[in-house]
Amino acid sequence: MEAILNFVNDTGFVLFFQDGGWKNLVMLCVACFLLYLGIGKKFEPLLMVTIAFGMLMTNLPGANMFHEIFFAGGHIHWDLIGGAPITQAFLDEMASLGVSEAVLASVTVGQSVSTGLIDILYLGVKLGIYPCLIFMGVGAMTDFGPLIANPKSLLLGAAAQLGIFMTYAGCRLMGFTGSEAASIGIIGGADGPTAIFVTAMLAPALLGPIAVAAYSYMALVPVIQPPIMKLLTTEKERQIVMKPLRQVSKKEKIIFPIVVTIFVALLVPSAGPLIACLMLGNLFRECGVTERLSKTVQNELINIVTIFLGVSVGATATGTTFLSLQTIKIMVMGIVAFSFGTAGGVLLAKFMNLFLKEKINPLIGSAGVSAVPMAARVSQMVGQKSNPSNFLLMHAMGPNVAGVIGSAIAAGVLISLFG
Repeated sequence: MEAILNFVNDTGFVLFFQDGGWKNLVMLCVACFLLYLGIGKKFEPLLMVTIAFGMLMTNLPGANMFHEIFFAGGHIHWDLIGGAPITQAFLDEMASLGVSEAVLASVTVGQSVSTGLIDILYLGVKLGIYPCLIFMGVGAMTDFGPLIANPKSLLLGAAAQLGIFMTYAGCRLMGFTGSEAASIGIIGGADGPTAIFVTAMLAPALLGPIAVAAYSYMALVPVIQPPIMKLLTTEKERQIVMKPLRQVSKKEKIIFPIVVTIFVALLVPSAGPLIACLMLGNLFRECGVTERLSKTVQNELINIVTIFLGVSVGATATGTTFLSLQTIKIMVMGIVAFSFGTAGGVLLAKFMNLFLKEKINPLIGSAGVSAVPMAARVSQMVGQKSNPSNFLLMHAMGPNVAGVIGSAIAAGVLISLFG
């Protein structure tokens, strides 16, 4: 009978009724809702499904697949992962760094914590490996030709990073620290891997809410952007027809990633890993002698990394960290970030038209956020509603690609300032 009682008391069903168990139950409901959005509504399904399932795994009471104590205080505690016992000095140090009482209460002095599956997978996030590999895949799948053909697109991509810095300022006013505000602000870049890269370095405790916000709003780009685009432009501006882009030579496409890597890495060294991986992937695509590598990066590699990244990031969304007023603030500021990013690109295009003989359709400025190629498709969609004969997709891809580079540079700047 005692053995049966011990078995029953160790089941997750009983653990739901212990302290904090209700939070796990709520998070399981949140995970199921996100799975519905990913599967039923097809909102960024490749990452939404994996993030939601990681969230589900980490909130199963008693499963012990992820232990926040291994990464408490923003550092990897290799000795604990190796089996070293918890000491009182360690708990006191973590408390002085502001680690939550719930995390500290999850362990006792003298306890050795067994390493879980997601603890190992999460090391790829914490060490910055997964986001860089995702960028390599993005580079291999992206044609930089529209950006090379129209260098003015770089300015539009830069202007769309306005959302990052406006959100940073707003978060500081709301009481977030500099590192936390920078991590929330990067949501405005509309680039999930960049948001994860920055947050894992600057504010790891917020990784779950920020990742969910970043990918949720990326999926909602077709909903968020059109009202802002229409509000800031006239019908006449939306009807502007742009001339076809010039043909970009193969030599230009090969030289471009090499030059950008050197320049950006020297200008903002902290952005070096992201930019180098992005440009290496693109060089695989364009050089013509690494077709096998290009195909691998575009398919097998990025798919495997997407699974590991999504599951491990979702696992950080535990009940103690996700269910808070702070999470609500992050979700609200995520909307602000996307809105200002969209507005920044559109308004700069309107300003440039004051001086240009060949006018730019301001709608392509909204594609300066990094959601490739979704934001460019939104520019095309809104433009065709005003002028069915207008084709803006390739023009919008210039700012769209520039936005990827811009968000990586912005990430490097923030890491340099607050890292």
